[in-house]
Amino acid sequence: MIYKNIPVIMCLSCISLLSAQQPAGKEIILEKVRATDSYLKETRSYLHEHPELSGKEFETSRFIQSEIAKLGLAVTKVPGTGFYAVLDTHRPGKTVGLRADMDALPIAENPQNLKQAKKRVSRNDGVSHACGHDGHIAILLGAAKILTGLQAHLNGKIVFIFEEGEETNCGIDAMIEALRPLKIDAIYGNHLKSSLNTGEIYIQEGAIMAGTGTIAFDVTGRGGHASRPDLSINPVFAAANVLTGISIAWNNQRDITKTLTLGISQIHGGEIYNVIPNSVFIGGTVRFFDMAEGEKGFAILRKVSEDIAQAHGCSVKFHDKMGVAVGPVVNDTNLALLARDAVAELYPGKVVSGEQYIWYAAETFARYRELAPTLFTFVGIKNDNLGSGAEHHNDRFDMDEDALSYAVGAMVQVALRLTPTPRRGDIPLLWRGRGRPD
Repeated sequence: MIYKNIPVIMCLSCISLLSAQQPAGKEIILEKVRATDSYLKETRSYLHEHPELSGKEFETSRFIQSEIAKLGLAVTKVPGTGFYAVLDTHRPGKTVGLRADMDALPIAENPQNLKQAKKRVSRNDGVSHACGHDGHIAILLGAAKILTGLQAHLNGKIVFIFEEGEETNCGIDAMIEALRPLKIDAIYGNHLKSSLNTGEIYIQEGAIMAGTGTIAFDVTGRGGHASRPDLSINPVFAAANVLTGISIAWNNQRDITKTLTLGISQIHGGEIYNVIPNSVFIGGTVRFFDMAEGEKGFAILRKVSEDIAQAHGCSVKFHDKMGVAVGPVVNDTNLALLARDAVAELYPGKVVSGEQYIWYAAETFARYRELAPTLFTFVGIKNDNLGSGAEHHNDRFDMDEDALSYAVGAMVQVALRLTPTPRRGDIPLLWRGRGRPD
């Protein structure tokens, strides 16, 4: 008997090949992670000493691409400094994205952490990896090394995503458009977290990081000499009343059961004691975990500002950036449950969950939900003995590099669960389009 157009002996050899491949067990993965530990630390150290600002990660991107090339993977560049690389098993299965960000911050690094001198300090004046993105790059490169070596245990494709300018949102639009044709089934990312102890891994379904939006508008009147305020239209008083009105409306016109922060951080108007300015600028941010509530907050801001300004004979001009910038990071429930079980198997007692760990910071990772279900995890880097644990975006920020291995193990384990070892049951998929058995 033969399969249609294909001798049975070929089919049997396929069965033999697939049957010989066993799932990568816990000990195999842990051994691979241990073998990668020194590479992770060396890579993170190099990147930490050579940080680059958002949209200017030129040397960083070149370095990462050279490491990817060593794995035999082709790089697909995205406009700007971002790029991705695809590990294709040439077997049917899911396409899974793994993502890291690359940029540093305009913060001069303090050579001391919370307790002692840091092991590594930025060599670029005024620029530092004060958020952990150097660690994120090392983690994804480490995972790429391991997964490339475990191709026999995978189906489908894995896309390694290196995103430009997360801190300023300058690279996410181009990356989303570049990845759209790949039809990714799930996207995983992680963030090192200074409030979690080294090795703790936070996996939680639902919203875990806040969405954010920018408050930016001018209240405009008519300037003049401070000796005759009656001949001017003073925007300072109008702006003061706008802020009061906004704060009252914030408490009375929104759903108080949903988090929506009002972070006014700037009010600028005038430079000289005896001159009434033409306009006053008001700025700040809003944070939220529900997109509809975030949009509603900005609607309140706009209406109250315009109405109160008009009552004072002033007008309001909203800047282009006024409004929601990025939505909340929301984890897919099925992915979170899968990952929680998978990572707990690898690192018993290290997986944590609960609303107390939700982070009010924002992340462009939220945008990947436009492409596929997403999962974002936090990995702890706090070690009181080493002095790591300073808040992110702080000049004393530091990390316990032992945390990198936990992050790599979790990433590899989740990727393997989403792109499992080929099995006998996968054979019908391999024959799709080439005839079925008689």
